[in-house]
Amino acid sequence: MAQLLRAATWGLFPWRSYCSHKAKGELCRDFVEALKAVVGGSHVSTAAAVREQHGRDESVHRCQPPDAVVWPQNVEQVSRVAALCYGQGVPIIPFGTGTGLEGGVCAVQGGVCVNLTQMDQILEVNLEDFSVVVEPGVTRKALNTHLRDSGLWFPVDPGADASLCGMAATAASGTNAVRYGTMRDNVLNLEVVLPDGRLLHTAGPGRHFRKSAAGYNLTGLFVGSEGTLGLITATTLRLYPAPEATVAATCAFPSVQAAVDSTVHILQAAVPVARIEFLDEVMMDACNRYSKLNCAVAPTLFLEFHGSQQALEEQLQRTEEIVQQNGASDFSWAKEAKERSQLWAARHNAWYAALALRPGCKGYSTDVCVPISRLPEIVVQTKEDLNASGLTGSARPAAGERWGGVRADQNLGQQEAEGGLGWRIALSSGPPGSIVGHVGDGNFHCILLVNPDDAEELGRVKAFAEQLGRRALALHGTCTGEHGIGLGKRQLLQEEVGAVGVETMRQLKAVLDPRGLMNPGKVL
Repeated sequence: MAQLLRAATWGLFPWRSYCSHKAKGELCRDFVEALKAVVGGSHVSTAAAVREQHGRDESVHRCQPPDAVVWPQNVEQVSRVAALCYGQGVPIIPFGTGTGLEGGVCAVQGGVCVNLTQMDQILEVNLEDFSVVVEPGVTRKALNTHLRDSGLWFPVDPGADASLCGMAATAASGTNAVRYGTMRDNVLNLEVVLPDGRLLHTAGPGRHFRKSAAGYNLTGLFVGSEGTLGLITATTLRLYPAPEATVAATCAFPSVQAAVDSTVHILQAAVPVARIEFLDEVMMDACNRYSKLNCAVAPTLFLEFHGSQQALEEQLQRTEEIVQQNGASDFSWAKEAKERSQLWAARHNAWYAALALRPGCKGYSTDVCVPISRLPEIVVQTKEDLNASGLTGSARPAAGERWGGVRADQNLGQQEAEGGLGWRIALSSGPPGSIVGHVGDGNFHCILLVNPDDAEELGRVKAFAEQLGRRALALHGTCTGEHGIGLGKRQLLQEEVGAVGVETMRQLKAVLDPRGLMNPGKVL
C-alpha cells in the first residue's frame, strides 16, 4: 500500500537534491561529476548535439533531448548509474541503436540517457543447448556473423539492424516470425537492472531452460516493457539449426485481395513457409527504385522456404499451385544466396525506400495485427481508405502505354494472358503512403510520409492511424504487433486491454518503479 501511495506522487517532484534548484534541462555540476565518477569522464556527455541525437528515433514524435548521456561499460556501472539517478529523482532513459518507431527514447521529462551500445560482448554460446547470452550492444547481424560457422542462427529479424536487448524491450519480430516466432517466443532469460539499481535475473542466474512452471513469468513481464520497468543488460536467446536448404520467391498479383487471399490459403494448406511478406504496388515501385530491383510494379508476395531439398520441392509445388489459382504472375524463384540476399535486403530497406519517395519528410508507420482469417478484409479496406484519403499515391496503368509487357489500357484478363501487370505509380498531392507487412502472422504496416512541420498533414496521418488501430481492435486484433506502444498508442492500449488491464499494469509499474523514473511517459 505504501508503494501505491508513493506512486500517486509521480511527476510532482521530478527533481530533487542535486537538481532541485536547476531549471529543467540542466543537471547540476555535482551530479554530472558523480556520473563521471561512475563511468569515467570520457563516457559522459552534456553536449547539445549528442543530447539531440539521443532524444529521437525513427518516429515522427518530437520531444526534448535528455540532459546528459552516459555510456556504461559493464553491468556494475549500469547498476550504480541507476541507483544514483533514482536516489536523486532523475529520469532514466535506456538507449540502444535508436531505430524504434514509437518515440521510445524521447526524454519527455529530461533526465539521463543510458546508452548501452558499448556493452557489446557475446558472453556465452551453448551450442548443444541452442542458446546464447548477449549484452545490449550486440545487434542481430553481429550475432549471426559470430554464429556463421556454428551451424546455428538467430532468426528474429526486424528491418533495422537493431540491438537484441532493445528487440527484447520492444517485443520485436520481423519477417521470420511466421515460422520462428517473435522475441516473446525466443527470450529465455533476462538480466535486468531495476530502477533502484538492484540486479534481477528473470529466470534465475545462468538458467537457459526451454520450459518452466516455476512462479510468475518475469521474463515475459520485461519483454515488451519498453524500458519502463528496468534496463536490460543481457538476454539469453534461443538459437536454431541453420536450414539445410533455402529458396526464396516473388510473385505479383492482379489485386491486393488476391495477394492476401493467397497468404491465407498457403497457411491453411499447412505449407511451413519461413517468410511471407506483402508489398503493395506503391512499395514495390519504391523498392525497385531504391534497391535497384526489377520486379513487376503490382501487389506482390516475397516468400522463403527452409528445409531439406526434398521438402522444399513439395513446398514450392504446393505454393505455386495456390498462388496461380489466385491469378499470380511474374513468378520467380531465387535459389542462389546472392539473389536471396538482394531480395531480402530490399525488403528490410523498405522503410528507407518509402522515405526516399518524399525526401525531407518523416515516416509514420502503423502496426496493426489481426487474426489471420480477418487479414484480407482489413488489408483491402485499408488500401481503399488510403486511396480515398489522399495519404497515398494511386497505382494506375498509364493509358496507351506498354508497361510490364502489355498495353496499360488492356483489361485485366488480357494483361494476365500476356503475363504482365501494367501499373504506374502516380503520386497524389498528399504524402505518398504504402502497405508492407508480415502477413503470415496477420501483421502489416502502412508507411505514411509526412512533413512534421505541417500540423494539418500530421493530424490527418495520426487520425488515419487511430482509425486503423480501432478497426483492428474491432476485428479482435491489436493496435501494435511489434513496434510497441511508446508515446503514440497509449489511448489505443486502454481501448485494447480495458480499464482493469491498464490499472493492473499501473500497479505492476508502481511496485517496480514507485517514483516513475524509468522511461517516463511511455506505454502508460
